[in-house]
Amino acid sequence: MSRRRLPRWAIVLAGLALFFLAARFTGCDLALLWERRGHLTDILGQMFPPDWKFLPRVLSPLWATVQMSVTGTVLGSLFALALAPLCAANLSAPPALRVLLRALVQLARTFPALILALAATFLFGIGPFAGTAAITVYTFAIMTRLTCDDAQSASTAAYRALLAMGTPPYRAFFRAVFPGVASTYLTNALYLLETNVRHSAILGYVGAGGVGLLLNEKISWREYSRVGMILLGLFLAVCLIESLSAWLTGLVTGRRRSSPALRRIIVVALAALFLFCTATVGAPDFSRASLRTVRAMLAGLVRPDWAFFFQTDAGGLGWLLLETVCIALAGTAIGAVISLPLAILGSGRIMPRPVALLGRTVCMAIRSVPFLVYGLIFIRATGPGAFTGVLTVALCSVGLLSKRFIQAIDTVDLRAELALAAMGATRLARIRHALLPQLAPAFGAAVLYRFDVNIRDASVLGLVGAGGIGAPLVFAMNHYNWPTAGAICIGLVVLVWLIDLLSARLQGGAKA
Repeated sequence: MSRRRLPRWAIVLAGLALFFLAARFTGCDLALLWERRGHLTDILGQMFPPDWKFLPRVLSPLWATVQMSVTGTVLGSLFALALAPLCAANLSAPPALRVLLRALVQLARTFPALILALAATFLFGIGPFAGTAAITVYTFAIMTRLTCDDAQSASTAAYRALLAMGTPPYRAFFRAVFPGVASTYLTNALYLLETNVRHSAILGYVGAGGVGLLLNEKISWREYSRVGMILLGLFLAVCLIESLSAWLTGLVTGRRRSSPALRRIIVVALAALFLFCTATVGAPDFSRASLRTVRAMLAGLVRPDWAFFFQTDAGGLGWLLLETVCIALAGTAIGAVISLPLAILGSGRIMPRPVALLGRTVCMAIRSVPFLVYGLIFIRATGPGAFTGVLTVALCSVGLLSKRFIQAIDTVDLRAELALAAMGATRLARIRHALLPQLAPAFGAAVLYRFDVNIRDASVLGLVGAGGIGAPLVFAMNHYNWPTAGAICIGLVVLVWLIDLLSARLQGGAKA
C-alpha cells in the first residue's frame, strides 16, 4: 500500500513557515538594506570603469586560478573514476570496503574548497600546490558520488556476464558499465571545471594561491577600481571556460557533430593543457609540515572538544550550526525566487534573442563573482552578521540557479505553449499554465541541490563576518586548536549527512 502524499498546499505552507522562521532567526531586515543601499551603489560606482593600468598585475594570479582549476578538476575526476566502481552497491566490491570508502567520500564532501585549502596549507605550505590539492579533493568527492550514483542506475547484465567469464572487475566495469555513463561523467566534469574556477578565485584568502589574496587585499584597502579590474578578469575567464565547456558538452552529448580527426585534435590539445598546467603548478613546501602536525590534526577528530560540541548557548556548536542552516535556507529561497524571472528573460526559447542574450550575460556576471567577495561588499552596507550571509547566499544562488533554470527551459516541450499561443493566450498565461508545470520537478531538484551546496558555502561565510560556523572553524585551525576544530568538523559532517537524507527523502517523495 503506497503512503499517502501530503497536499501541495501543506507543503507550500510548511516551506513558507520555515523560510520566515529562518529569516527571523538570521535578522533579515530589507528596510535596513534599502536604507543603506547607497553604500552598495557607491561601491559599484567606484568599481567601474576599472583600473586598466592594474591589468598586468592581475594576469599572473588569474592564470594561477585557472591553472589550479584545470589540474585539480582533471586529477579529481580521474581519481573518482578509479574509486567509483568500489563504491557502487550494484557492483562487485566487498561490502566492508564499499562502506568505508563511501564514508570517506562523504567526509570529504562535507567541507568546502576553502576549508580543504586551509588544511592543505598545513601539509604543503603556502602557494598554488595547496590550492590544487584542495580542488582535487573537492572534485574527487563530488565526482565519486555522482559517478557512483550513475553506475548504480545503469544496467549490470553485461557486467555480470563478463565477471562470469572470468574478466577482472575493473575491466568489466570499463567495458560494460562505463560506456553507458561516460557522457554524464564527462558532462559533470566539465560543469565542475566551471565551478572550480570560482572556488579557486578565493583560495588565496587562506594562502593557497590564485587571485583571492589580491582580491581580498584590494577590497580591504577599498581600492574598488582595482577590484573592478580583477572581477572583470574573472568574468572574462568564466565566460571563456563556460563557452568552451558548453562546446565540449555538445560534442560529448552528441548535440554537436565533429569528425574523428577533430576529436583527436581536441583530446591532444586538452591533454597538453592539463600537462602544462600540472607541470607549472609549483612544488609543495614541506617546511611547515610535520608528522606532529598531522598527528595533532587527526587527534582533534578522534578526541574533539566535547564540551564545545554539546554547549547549548549562543556560542555553542549547535547554535552556530543552526545559524548556518538558516542562512542557507533563507538565502536559497530568496535566490530561487529571483532566479525564475531571470531564467525566463535569459531563455531564447521564450524571449527574443537580444533580451535572452542580455539576461544570460547578467546571470553570468553574477555567478562569476566569488561568494566571499559578495560577503565583503554586503558587509559594508548591512554590517557583520547573519543577514549579510543571507544576502550573499541569495546572490550566489541567483547566479547558478538561473543557469540551471535556463537549461531546463531550453529543453522543455513547447507544444502546449504553442497551442495556447494559437488560442490567443498571453505570454504570462502561457508560462504559467504550459511551462511551469513541466519545469517544477527540474526546478525543485535544482533548488535542493543548491541548498546542499549553500550549506557548505555558508559554513565559511563567518570568515568575513557574515555569520555561521566558518569564523570559529578557521580561527581554531589557524591557532592549532585541533580539538575545537575537530568538534566543528564532526558537527558539519553530521549536519551535511542529515541534509543529504532529507534531500533524498524529498526527491523520492517528488518522484512517488
